[in-house]
Amino acid sequence: MSDLIVTEKLHQLLIVRINRPTRKNALTHDMYAALGDALQAGHDDDDVRCILFTGTHDCFTAGNDLSDFAEGLPGDFQTTPVGRFLFGLANANKPVVAAVNGPAVGIGTTMLLHCDLVFAGSNTRFQMPFANLGLCPEGGSSLLLPTWLGRVRAAELLMLGGTFKAEEALGLGLINRICDPAETETMAVAACNQLAAQPPAAIRATKELLNRPNQEALKAAMLAEGELFGERLQSPEAAEAFRAFAEKRKPDFSSFK
Repeated sequence: MSDLIVTEKLHQLLIVRINRPTRKNALTHDMYAALGDALQAGHDDDDVRCILFTGTHDCFTAGNDLSDFAEGLPGDFQTTPVGRFLFGLANANKPVVAAVNGPAVGIGTTMLLHCDLVFAGSNTRFQMPFANLGLCPEGGSSLLLPTWLGRVRAAELLMLGGTFKAEEALGLGLINRICDPAETETMAVAACNQLAAQPPAAIRATKELLNRPNQEALKAAMLAEGELFGERLQSPEAAEAFRAFAEKRKPDFSSFK
């Protein structure tokens, strides 16, 4: 396991921590591979009844490491590290909980759509800036957000790509509870312990029933998103957005058709 993705087992809980504070926990392909491995390990361990994803005390993740993703995706989306992790998360049969503080950008927001419970610190700032970067939605967000929030709210979040606070996320039904940032992980762990104390087969059956209505449509949406996301990474618009990010300037899309 990468030292940038740290796992810890507490009784019947597996904690998976994104731990790259010097880069605001930005995710590389290797880190996605480690996240996928951790998720699989939790699935394979019969003693694990709940999986908790979290970051550092002041940051969940700033999203993908643009320097690592500028070259595109290494192969067919579903078999890439990011695809394997996202499909593993969407298909997880054990309860998955998230404890989120600080920036939760891109995948830092969309991965939460696949969690069963989400606890967010009052300092959390969510954002899905895919279009701003010349990219497109991922993680099933193009299906799940319109289904849950309505098309116009989803369009606002995905097309304008603005930042929204924990209070708005709670109002939208995207998180369960707002916490004092110092207590976010503690509250999430307490919820995980409650889940672990429940009858495990009943919890798995409940999760399966909750996921069943969107299961086939979600798979199709994630595959379509992944293919287009890979293409968009190679687009001139994304190249301009990535250059602007590196040069600390506003991107100029005025000449694009």
